Amino acid sequence: MTARLYYDDPYLTHFSAHVVERLEWEGQPAVVLDRTAFYPTGGGQPHDTGRLGGVAVAEVVERESDGAVLHLLAEPLSDAEVEGRVDWERRFDLMQQHTGQHLLSAAFVRRLKANTVGFHLSERYATIDLDRAPLSADELEAVEALANRVVFQNRPVVARWVADEEVPHLPLRKPVVHAGPVRVVEVAGFDCSACGGTHLRATGEVGLIKITRTERRGSETRVEFLCGDRARRDYQAKNALILDLAQEFSVGYWELAGVVHRLADDLKAARHELRRSRDALLQAEATALWHQAPTVGEVRVVQAHLTDRTPEELKHLAQHLVERPRTVALLAAGGPAGEKGSLTFARSADLPALHMGMLLRRACETIGGRGGGRPEFAQGGGPQGERLAQALEDSVHLLSEMMETR
Repeated sequence: MTARLYYDDPYLTHFSAHVVERLEWEGQPAVVLDRTAFYPTGGGQPHDTGRLGGVAVAEVVERESDGAVLHLLAEPLSDAEVEGRVDWERRFDLMQQHTGQHLLSAAFVRRLKANTVGFHLSERYATIDLDRAPLSADELEAVEALANRVVFQNRPVVARWVADEEVPHLPLRKPVVHAGPVRVVEVAGFDCSACGGTHLRATGEVGLIKITRTERRGSETRVEFLCGDRARRDYQAKNALILDLAQEFSVGYWELAGVVHRLADDLKAARHELRRSRDALLQAEATALWHQAPTVGEVRVVQAHLTDRTPEELKHLAQHLVERPRTVALLAAGGPAGEKGSLTFARSADLPALHMGMLLRRACETIGGRGGGRPEFAQGGGPQGERLAQALEDSVHLLSEMMETR
């Protein structure tokens, strides 16, 4: 069994060891050592990285069959005796996040009686899942403030192994479900948890704890947070963004919220006015098209290929046209070779015998597509936009036949 040096000293980054096994694991060369300071993935905490001799350690995992620590390498390692070096920057960052999680979870229990039921720590962010929802902004602020107060108090953090008989007498935040000696991490006077991860010596090293977002998941809440240098970098990026925006609008950063709200109101009003203007233009265009259109029998048939219109614009144009009695609109958009074509067919309510859905399906076949709809309105399209003119012409002929047989 590999001696796990990180249990006794998580600040240890250099060590010597003997290779006791060489193997290939999931396509990568790997070794087992008689002792290691490398933490393997587990308990919600990612693995360490670093080097063994001159070879990079890409991943560290625990083999389920015997609990051996496997060091997955970038290339084979031939040395029997090796010097190990753990990436301290990564290790310290993970210890900040993990110790901060203990403080935050304990603060949620103390302030809201909300228990942590899940924990995930990645290289970019950390999350805890709580058995309570929803959580208000005031509640989150109170929990965050308490956790940071404990950070500023710089309380000792002690990790130790505890025998079975001692476990029932510990104020554990979460009950232990397995038998055997238990590794306990205690934050003096604040938290006591069973945990096998690496932790700091004192809460002051956690640095700032900042909740960045929450997400309700049924009866639970996922809380995302950052600690230490991650929180500093996050603040730095957001502060730079706010100052840049304040400079852009020539206001103080404290005035940005008002500026954004005013711009949002202006944009909403502008969009409303734009819709009104577009609708007026479409109404005018519909009037012009209707007056220019020929009649087939007693029905005005508006046939138009409008290359620069969107399907949504065709829809509104057709709706304006068929507000008039005894009117059929056969409209198309698009058309260059290799470009998709769109079709919109509609008829006024006083022409119930004419089925636009059936008419449109036939037209879509001509342009290699498909479509359909209701008797009074239908839309569709196809990839052969260059055949739109033929599709419209065929639709006029078919419409004439439908009118003759009704």
